[in-house]
Amino acid sequence: MADNDWKKRLGVVFSTNPDFKYEEQDADQAVETLPPSSQKLIVSIDRKGRGGKQVTLVKGFIGSEEDLKELGKALKVKCGVGGSASDGEILIQGDMRDRVVNLLQQMGYEKAKRGN
Repeated sequence: MADNDWKKRLGVVFSTNPDFKYEEQDADQAVETLPPSSQKLIVSIDRKGRGGKQVTLVKGFIGSEEDLKELGKALKVKCGVGGSASDGEILIQGDMRDRVVNLLQQMGYEKAKRGN
């Protein structure tokens, strides 16, 4: 009965091959973090959906959630503000674009640039 759990196969196209065996993809596949010199980070500002408050967004990070959170924490500490890091982007409270770009370039992210 456990082999025929249909909820795990939602969205799978039907196969007419009698020898077909469905193999699940592991959700724990670790994303390898690119080295800082090859990351293309874009630092921009956003006001939408935040009650008129400004936040600095760092987008384009490719890597694991742990590395993203470590980078976000380092930026928040060096800027002296709050924020969060999730879904491949770092959110820093306030307009800190110039400072964040300078900090990222000092950390080895040479391709970090200001978006808007």
